[in-house]
Amino acid sequence: MAGAQQSFEEFVRARTAALSRVAYLLTGDHHLAEDLVQQALLRVAGRWPALVARGDPDAYVRRVMYNQHVSWWRRREPPAARQDLPPATPDPGDAVVAAVAVRQALARLGPRQRAVLILRYFEDLTEARTADILGISVGTVKSQARDGLARLRELAPELSTLTEVER
Repeated sequence: MAGAQQSFEEFVRARTAALSRVAYLLTGDHHLAEDLVQQALLRVAGRWPALVARGDPDAYVRRVMYNQHVSWWRRREPPAARQDLPPATPDPGDAVVAAVAVRQALARLGPRQRAVLILRYFEDLTEARTADILGISVGTVKSQARDGLARLRELAPELSTLTEVER
């Protein structure tokens, strides 16, 4: 059991930063992102030996995290949509402005579309891998990505320059 605990601790040290970035994109709030990562890690800690034996504990941890976020979202209004939050102040730097626009647009998507777009385009996972992590079909990943990107184009047309390739 000491080996499993050490393995889990190593995983936590190695993956917390990446999981936190994704959690922030999902929640739009640093404190909620920390809570989301901690709850996901707590849920998998007791099952760690079995997860390692199955081969890919990272995928399971992310699935727990996404499912937990959807559960939070269903119980109450998403934090990014609350009226008591002050509006974001864009930085004059183009990269910062784009990052703020992306976060704001992502925050206005539903949790499944947001999760699909983050996995596909932020984490650069394949459609099959995304489907596996979220427990949905590849067809659902494709349709959620298509619909999510269309919605992002509506919400933040200024982001269209990010996809233009210089000739």
